[in-house]
Amino acid sequence: MAETIHNSWRIIRYQGNHTPFVGEDIIATEFPFTIVINGTEFATIVCSPTYLLELAVGFLASEGIIHFFANIKHMHIDETQGFAYIELHKSLSPEERNHSKRFIGSCCGKSRQFYFKNDVKTAKTITNDLRIANEQCLFLMEQLQNRSKHFQKTGGVHNAALCTTEHILVIRTDIGRHNALDKLYGHVLKKRIHLKDKLVVFSGRISSEILLKISKIGVSILISKSAPTDLALRLANDLGITVIGFARGDKMNVYTHPNRISKNS
Repeated sequence: MAETIHNSWRIIRYQGNHTPFVGEDIIATEFPFTIVINGTEFATIVCSPTYLLELAVGFLASEGIIHFFANIKHMHIDETQGFAYIELHKSLSPEERNHSKRFIGSCCGKSRQFYFKNDVKTAKTITNDLRIANEQCLFLMEQLQNRSKHFQKTGGVHNAALCTTEHILVIRTDIGRHNALDKLYGHVLKKRIHLKDKLVVFSGRISSEILLKISKIGVSILISKSAPTDLALRLANDLGITVIGFARGDKMNVYTHPNRISKNS
């Protein structure tokens, strides 16, 4: 897919006491993407128009509609019109059908109509013993920042990376924090990636919704350059997830399950 994640926009730029001048700015693209399940419109997600198949798969898995990529019988993505036509091997339950025609904005939070209600069934407690050195956490964050070319151009997108303790494996970008994680989740399901030795490095704030997505994906360590919320940390404690925030330069805060982090000798 061509990465049409940003466009140019004609602007008038002011700077100090200098004469204003006409120029161009690079603007993040915002794109409505509608998911149709078994012929019925299910949800419209406002997103960045890249990796739409992974976004649809990750979104449906996060909402508990599917559990494996194989649950999808047929899938067609119309990138031009912004539609995913998905046929499942099962019919949607009455409860699932009642949540059709949802509008999911590019911001996180209560725009998600399954918020907490469905999470009870899909959140996972993580029990693996993955370990990582503190300097390696900071190295992975530095690598994510260095490779975040769309953020460097627009300042208007979020990035999420699936990593081993040594390397970044894949990065997904979106105007929505939750969408970036859904794209990662979709990639994991499509490629059948084992997650026992994987972690996520993330650019955005760690809200309760973000923490629940990490639980559903099934990784034990989340590293972010931004802040967590108190509810996210309470959930992380309960679900066995190590949360690291404010990973910037040579500093980071370990908030939960610090046993997975070791200091370099």
